[in-house]
Amino acid sequence: METDRLKFGRALEVCLGHADALQDALNDLGDKHFSAADLLVLSSHERRLQDDMGERLFPALLGALGEEVTAMSVIDRLNRLEQLGWIPLADEWLELRRIRNEFAHDYPENPDLHLVRLRKAMGAGRRLVEILEAIAKGKQNA
Repeated sequence: METDRLKFGRALEVCLGHADALQDALNDLGDKHFSAADLLVLSSHERRLQDDMGERLFPALLGALGEEVTAMSVIDRLNRLEQLGWIPLADEWLELRRIRNEFAHDYPENPDLHLVRLRKAMGAGRRLVEILEAIAKGKQNA
């Protein structure tokens, strides 16, 4: 059990570092004109945060709570975290992932559509940081 707590602490530390970098990228974008490099930075930090939360943090958190995660699918992990009150909605997590993938892998010719996707990606990035901060706060209160 102690190793699960250590894994959770390490995963949380890594994710908080990603969140700081993502927040910096979001702040840098603001209302300025942005380049393709700016969009790549945003996409990269958002991807790293979401991937590490899903692949490292969530399983480690469940393990630290005494849950057996080895046989759990990703959606089962999300549903269990929702049931335990660690994430607000499993479906929201899936929607955040869809937004990220749409922004990262779709390059519409229409600049207005690209701007809409950018704004959605920025909102999704902010929401990821909020979810992570709530998990970190819950760790402190646990």
